[in-house]
Amino acid sequence: MKLVNKIYVGANARESLIDFETPDNFYENIVVFIHGYKGFKDWGAWNLVQDYFVSGGVAFCKFNISHNGGTINNPIDFTDLNAFANNRYTYELEDVQQVLSWLEKNVDLSDKKIHLIGHSRGGGIAVLSALDSRISSVTTWAGISDIESRFPKGDDLKKWKKEGLYTVLNSRTKQNLPHDYAFYEDWKNNKERLDIEAIASKIEIPILHIHGDNDNAVHVSESEKLSNLTNGKLFIINDASHTFNTHHPYNEKDLPNKLNEACNLTMQFISRI
Repeated sequence: MKLVNKIYVGANARESLIDFETPDNFYENIVVFIHGYKGFKDWGAWNLVQDYFVSGGVAFCKFNISHNGGTINNPIDFTDLNAFANNRYTYELEDVQQVLSWLEKNVDLSDKKIHLIGHSRGGGIAVLSALDSRISSVTTWAGISDIESRFPKGDDLKKWKKEGLYTVLNSRTKQNLPHDYAFYEDWKNNKERLDIEAIASKIEIPILHIHGDNDNAVHVSESEKLSNLTNGKLFIINDASHTFNTHHPYNEKDLPNKLNEACNLTMQFISRI
């Protein structure tokens, strides 16, 4: 089975795209991959990551966060900046729940194990989703360990509240991507639900953390903190960037060596569960 660009209904009833592929000999393991901030399911080498797991006998599901700025007709570029501005961390958690429900409706999950892999902010979302009884394991790739530190501070926060929006440059598209102040208010109103460190300390299922030592976006200390909180194994990959040396667009036929290493470590982890 190979489903490409199918539709699921995410947070706030917004439609978004989802892929799902099973190997020829499909027994029990399903990966659900959660992309990161300013990302999407077809970013960089994520399609090659899907090929890697499927060729290894693991089914693979990846999806676009519903408010990541893409649309059904244009999932690659950030053509819906209103959706991007209106995103919330709680929306991303709801998206994961909706994806799991989509899988339940479209796949026979009896005797199946679902493994979350989250990259960057998606790693934080994976941790926050780990208490769901349907999840068998979590792997974070360059995962974040907290949310609060990522918001503007001091005068910048006051300016955001006053003006209602602040923007972040997307270096690939050269767009100034907007964030509505409601994004911050959503975090304030849901601090307990969005406390990555507190949730991490409660996780009882197997968890793995992988990080590159050349990560300029999320410091390796965040995975070290997560590892301490979850008692999960930590692997630090030498000379690996935040995206494990992939980029977008990525037109090579093979995975970058460092991303291949992250996949190998994750596959070995999943196979033991």
